[in-house]
Amino acid sequence: MKQREPAELAVVVGATGDFGRAVVARLLAEGLGVVAVSRTAAALDTLVATHPALKACVADISDDTSSAQIVAAIDRPVRMVVHGPGVAVAGGIASVPTAAMVDAVNIKVGGMLRLVRAVDGHLVPGARLVAIGGHYGLEPTVYAAAAGVANAALVNVMRQLSLSYGPRGITTHVIAPGPADTERLHRVATDRAALRGISKDEVLDAMRAESSLGAFVSPQQVAWAVAMLLAPEADAMTGSTLMLDAGRRRGLP
Repeated sequence: MKQREPAELAVVVGATGDFGRAVVARLLAEGLGVVAVSRTAAALDTLVATHPALKACVADISDDTSSAQIVAAIDRPVRMVVHGPGVAVAGGIASVPTAAMVDAVNIKVGGMLRLVRAVDGHLVPGARLVAIGGHYGLEPTVYAAAAGVANAALVNVMRQLSLSYGPRGITTHVIAPGPADTERLHRVATDRAALRGISKDEVLDAMRAESSLGAFVSPQQVAWAVAMLLAPEADAMTGSTLMLDAGRRRGLP
């Protein structure tokens, strides 16, 4: 007998990255159908091979055409959207190319708006709009200017969306992880080690020491936070930023 499809969907942008794969697996386990969005068809094919129940959607969230592609993939009410594409580190504020800064804001902020507008007509009361940002948006650093500016802007946008969607019973959330133990982090550490003439392990140790726990975040921890927001108790928490940074942030509030 054919298994009944879930009644509601989650739409996950950046589904083939380290965070995205963990989020997709967790939301499928929570009983949601998943539309997995990525600009790379081959990566989506690999993800579908692992999770045959999900629906793949090839779309570049940095482009306005992505909205129509996402709309075409939706066939049920939407309970959650998760926007989690990565952006280039691109250097510190004194050297970052302005084009990289613009691209980062377009992907993080423009992409979130494109996603929300694409799913708007399918959102149910109690739906969650979730953006995966980063702690650099709240705790500036000398080496990740583009990500910091884009994620700071994203926090503001999600608060604005909370005002717009609140009357419909829809909540908005930013999840701000610190450096995570991913392939991308190891590439960044390798590049930074080469520039400084030290080993990659020394770079990683220094990054861990920036947190009070001396630890990196894991994609599974980020996926847990996303799934936690499905609980009805999360209705009280809109426009919020959840810090999953292992104690890196020093400022208040």
